[in-house]
Amino acid sequence: MTTPDRDRDQAGRPRNARPRDAFGRPLRHGETGEPGIPDDLSLAPAEAIALAQRLLESARPFQAHEVLEASWKSAPPAERDLWQGLAQLAVGLTHAQRGNARGAAALLRRGAGRVSGYLPGGDGAGGPHGIDVAGISRAAGELAGRIERDGLGSVPPGDLRLRLRAAAG
Repeated sequence: MTTPDRDRDQAGRPRNARPRDAFGRPLRHGETGEPGIPDDLSLAPAEAIALAQRLLESARPFQAHEVLEASWKSAPPAERDLWQGLAQLAVGLTHAQRGNARGAAALLRRGAGRVSGYLPGGDGAGGPHGIDVAGISRAAGELAGRIERDGLGSVPPGDLRLRLRAAAG
């Protein structure tokens, strides 16, 4: 049985077609929201990383999460945990923006743990698709610790960002 007021796709799966605010929260039908990421987004890994990074830099982690989630769903099995971890990091930042310190710390730690499974051997530099696995795992863990120790009020909005690739030298 379907609920008549619930948005569904052609296969009957629930979808939320309501517009969303900058933090990904649903708005009422008819309100103007942030541009969304298409459900069928399909990008090469380098393009997905570049787009997600631009979204993170512009304080739009919810939208970055949508890009990373699309990559996770279409990734080869050996990379799904990497993309899922990156998406979880973006959700952690989204929770932080929304004022949910506990959810932010939990998702940042969970995402960092998942991503750290892709740490390269040897010198620790690099990672799949040029992702700075060591750097992002460390930064996410440090941010989670800071949120837990000092609270979200002590973290300026500009600090709620992560770099997926190492900064160019």
